[in-house]
Amino acid sequence: MANVRALVKRRKAVRNIRKITRTMELIATARFKKAMDRATEAAAYTRKINEIVADLAQADLSFSHPLLQKPAEEKKVALLVLTSNRGLCGGYNAGVLRQAMGRIREVREAGQELDLHVSGKRGLAFMKFEQVPVDHEYSEFEDRPAFDAVNAIASNFVRQFIDGDLHRLDVAYQQFQSSARQKPVVETLLPIGDLASGEGQASGAGNVDYEFLPSAEEILEEIVPAAFKARFFKCFLDAAVGEQIARMVAMKSATENADEMIRDISQEYNRARQTQITSELAEIIGGAAALE
Repeated sequence: MANVRALVKRRKAVRNIRKITRTMELIATARFKKAMDRATEAAAYTRKINEIVADLAQADLSFSHPLLQKPAEEKKVALLVLTSNRGLCGGYNAGVLRQAMGRIREVREAGQELDLHVSGKRGLAFMKFEQVPVDHEYSEFEDRPAFDAVNAIASNFVRQFIDGDLHRLDVAYQQFQSSARQKPVVETLLPIGDLASGEGQASGAGNVDYEFLPSAEEILEEIVPAAFKARFFKCFLDAAVGEQIARMVAMKSATENADEMIRDISQEYNRARQTQITSELAEIIGGAAALE
């Protein structure tokens, strides 16, 4: 009897956990759709502006923006790591942090000065556990990162790069490719020439003849920082999408595992109950036979 009661309590506990994981799966699904819409809308703009910058970077212009120029030497490197504030999202944070630690080792082995920026409580906790000093911490970004907050960080990186206080900017995050494919990467966003040769492929700058109005200098002063900030913001949007996809998949798997456990416990309960009923019937029959 005690075993049957224990099985009933265990099945009830698993059912309660299943309700929680199922609810979290539905919430993650809703947030994922909203985050993916934002990322998709930003992708077209980012891709086009990167193509223009790539063309201008390769065009025969007498004027060039500082963000397009690669420093003579890379002594000061900034690394921004984008992780989540909450867990229960599978291997999302582990993949990003693995890439980040690999880049940190590369920078240290090269004898470069590292300025480490970490966004997300999970990443901050990991760096604290690994005893890696963090220079700048961010924990205000969730599934809907605000452009103004991201723009403030991007503007600071632009200023440091132009002033010579920063020679390269790397970002470790979960890159969104499709709803079924995401991968943790480390991308170099500054100097922006590396970005122009990456996602935003040049569309044949040698065959493009640009006419600038009012002037190339004024246009480049506006469009080059805008291209960097758009790509920088898209990293945050991709990270938000990747987190929600990972949490949705993890909670879906947890819900399916709970369903399987409930079936197994129910079968075990039925066998135990059947054994108990058989034993009780045998006792009743034995008692009746003794009375005859």
